[in-house]
Amino acid sequence: MEEMLSLAATAAGWLGALGTVVAYGLVSRRKVEPSSAVFQSLNLSGAALLAVSAAASGAWPAVAANFVWVLISVLALMSARGVLGTVRDRLRRTRTTSGGLVQR
Repeated sequence: MEEMLSLAATAAGWLGALGTVVAYGLVSRRKVEPSSAVFQSLNLSGAALLAVSAAASGAWPAVAANFVWVLISVLALMSARGVLGTVRDRLRRTRTTSGGLVQR
């Protein structure tokens, strides 16, 4: 069982590495834009898979770095889809008072 988990973690790491390299190659060759959903999705999934592999190996600095990479990709995807703008607009329309939230 432990051998099977180790093999799965290694496979995840290789797939993650492949995904991030493909993403970088696509941007470098100007096949996709850095802000595109394709690029950000490849980065997100690649970083997540690399983080799984690193965690299985106990490489905690690599886990942390890939977790940040995942967060950056999630925020970029949300921004590209307008989610962050919507949240920002809603926050601007409300203000906090001592009694709670009040619509402006």
